[in-house]
Amino acid sequence: MDPAQYTYPSPLASFPSPPALPTGTAADGKSLLNPPSTTLSHAYTSFPPPITNGPRGGFDIHIYHNSASPSQVTFAQELHTRIRLEFPELRIYKFWDKPVGPHTMAMFEVNVFTPAQFGAFVSWLVINRGPLSALVHPNTEDALRDHTQRATWLGEKVMVDTGVFWQMNRREGEGKGVLGEEGGE
Repeated sequence: MDPAQYTYPSPLASFPSPPALPTGTAADGKSLLNPPSTTLSHAYTSFPPPITNGPRGGFDIHIYHNSASPSQVTFAQELHTRIRLEFPELRIYKFWDKPVGPHTMAMFEVNVFTPAQFGAFVSWLVINRGPLSALVHPNTEDALRDHTQRATWLGEKVMVDTGVFWQMNRREGEGKGVLGEEGGE
């Protein structure tokens, strides 16, 4: 999606009269000095609006594999198992052997619920995803934007069938999600 389709509030909107920042450099000679910290940002403990902080999970991570490549299927299955063992507190969905919903490749999905889980899991996945690609997207009220303009990719970008989101809007009116299951997505 074209970022010009959206409007963006100023990043300084919550700092209407920001203090002057130090201009010097830190001991490493490269990074800037920051003002002393008195409190941590709320972003350490909850996702910023409009990202959900509820049972839906703040972020989905879709991990894709080429179902026609036996070595990728094996690696993806082993990664799926490892994630279930390493991160049992996360919501981990079934291993799909074919495209499903807006996803044009076989994949599995992991949901994270807190910024701490996000930081731990995504940094772990950067190192352990092997040849696989992953779509990392927030969950807000705008699924199309979440899967496009707000999406972040680990590895190669995989096409997402954005037309499915129009179907999702129609199905939500019928009480069904993307996969056509009651309440499913």
